[in-house]
Amino acid sequence: MSKRMKISAPATVANLVCGFDILGLALEDPCDIMELECSDEPGLRIRHTDNYALPVVPELNVAGAALLALMEELQEPVGFDLTITKCIKPGSGLGSSAASSAGAVVAANKLLGGRFSGMDLVRFAMNGEKVASGVKHADNITPCIYGGVTLIRAIHPLDIVQLEAPPLHVTVIHPQIEVRTSDARQILRKEVQLKQAIRQWGNIAGLVAGFMKKDYDLISRSLEDVIIEPVRSILIPGFAEVKQRCIDAGALGGGISGSGPSIFMLNRDEETARKVEAIMKDVYEKIGIDYKTYVTKVNMEGVKEIRD
Repeated sequence: MSKRMKISAPATVANLVCGFDILGLALEDPCDIMELECSDEPGLRIRHTDNYALPVVPELNVAGAALLALMEELQEPVGFDLTITKCIKPGSGLGSSAASSAGAVVAANKLLGGRFSGMDLVRFAMNGEKVASGVKHADNITPCIYGGVTLIRAIHPLDIVQLEAPPLHVTVIHPQIEVRTSDARQILRKEVQLKQAIRQWGNIAGLVAGFMKKDYDLISRSLEDVIIEPVRSILIPGFAEVKQRCIDAGALGGGISGSGPSIFMLNRDEETARKVEAIMKDVYEKIGIDYKTYVTKVNMEGVKEIRD
């Protein structure tokens, strides 16, 4: 077995508009870079090479919490040294905590000879999400580990479905403001009207069917959220204008990535994706908020090994 593993862990888009906490997809860009090395000294030591001042105490670090869960289940002494270089900004809505959590357990599993299943790894990594947001959600974790588009049918017990999808170009803008996941959850309504739930169920079913049938028009019609987006979008300046102008320019649709502030749009082709990027830039330049954009594709591999 190898004693050292270097991996890339992709950013993810969770919810996919109507699928709150159950749908997600992995992106080719950006990715975190992580190196995990077996050690003769038991326990876990963490080092960050980025400038985000994230905690290195394992219990307080999302990757650390995920690895500790894996190590506890091993029921044998083991030691790891973990180095993290974050390229997915924390608080971006692009699955930063999921990338760290998922990347750590995937790397550990490879070093251990693949003792655990993908479902086990999701279960371990969810401990990192609890550190980040207080909730063990899996909609970022699952596509990060499995790649592609994923559906979490249930959490207790875990039931994960990998979905086929047509080629999609994804445009993302990350306004340089902070929306904390825990805060974005607190403002959500605890109850919804039955007619809203029925409409949402129809959109989720339509989106899943659209992916599997590779039906772009059905995907576009189903990218509607009548429950979460109307509440969370008030936290993101320029959201409504970005969404409408991008759809008018040919985007299939899109919305808030995770809890925000990033906004994503799905597109049939790169040409449309680039037009959408220009619109996003124009909106935020006029508002006067700094931003970062990505024009990328769906990452079908998830966390993967980097061979030097």
